[in-house]
Amino acid sequence: MKRIIVGISGASGFPLASHLLKVLAADPGVETHLVFTYGAELTAMEESQVTPEGIAAMADVCYDNRDIGAAIASGSFLTEGMIVVPCSMKTVAGIAHGYSDNLLLRAADVTIKEKRTLVLAARECPFSPIHLDNMAYLAKLPGIFVMPPVLTYYSGAVSVKEMEHHLVAKMLEKFGINVDGYRRWGE
Repeated sequence: MKRIIVGISGASGFPLASHLLKVLAADPGVETHLVFTYGAELTAMEESQVTPEGIAAMADVCYDNRDIGAAIASGSFLTEGMIVVPCSMKTVAGIAHGYSDNLLLRAADVTIKEKRTLVLAARECPFSPIHLDNMAYLAKLPGIFVMPPVLTYYSGAVSVKEMEHHLVAKMLEKFGINVDGYRRWGE
């Protein structure tokens, strides 16, 4: 069983997080551990009318972001790593500078210190020099992948859902999870 921590921050892009959780829920070999911020709650309501309870129901286990003593805050709790989708620039800054004042940031901090895979679906447009510096710093660390949800056209996607699926599959590939319907370049 692969344990994957999924963090959802308050950046725009909740439908991408929802799609990721649905894909993982369909995989019997994956157990999802979810933590989301208050900003994520607000964005989810704005972008999809999903309530906090609805967000929590998408995962196998869900934690309160204020519970700094939760299982995912410890390196002895074995996981494959963590995906933060969408990942706000506030969250990127907190991760880059070790500012672990909530469970999402602490889980990311633990993921880094344990040298596990960390995928950040950084979401902002345009990026400021500060955003770029923080992401560049993180991208230099082993096992960290900064993956803004950038559209690809070679996949042949014609709908937003198909584009989301391609992005989710690309993120999950970093954990050795193959998703049906993912079209790589040249395939």
